[in-house]
Amino acid sequence: MVATQAILAWTFISECPIPNDVNELLVEGEKAVAAYKTVRDSAIFTNKRLIVRDAQGLTGKKVEIYSLPYSSINMWSTENAGSLFDVNAEVELWTRAGHIKVNLKKGVDIRKFDKLIAEAIL
Repeated sequence: MVATQAILAWTFISECPIPNDVNELLVEGEKAVAAYKTVRDSAIFTNKRLIVRDAQGLTGKKVEIYSLPYSSINMWSTENAGSLFDVNAEVELWTRAGHIKVNLKKGVDIRKFDKLIAEAIL
């Protein structure tokens, strides 16, 4: 599990408009609900899953798509940012694929993010 641990960690910088090209990834009945900027690309919440688009290489032309169906999430936790020296909020997802950690930068509303997950899973 150590080898995949680095893969299963992302940082969401801010909420952003839903990318137009995400529609080609969606299945029938699936719709995009919200999107967040990552370091080089974006993460999209749909009504069925979380899609993370990870641009790779120097040019970013190689893109790896991670797709996490909400049905695979067993438990989650959210932690808001603390004091002056603790500016990132954190989300942890326990899934059948393993443990996933998402850091949320200062501009991301942790409670809205938590509600997105709750509405999708519960």
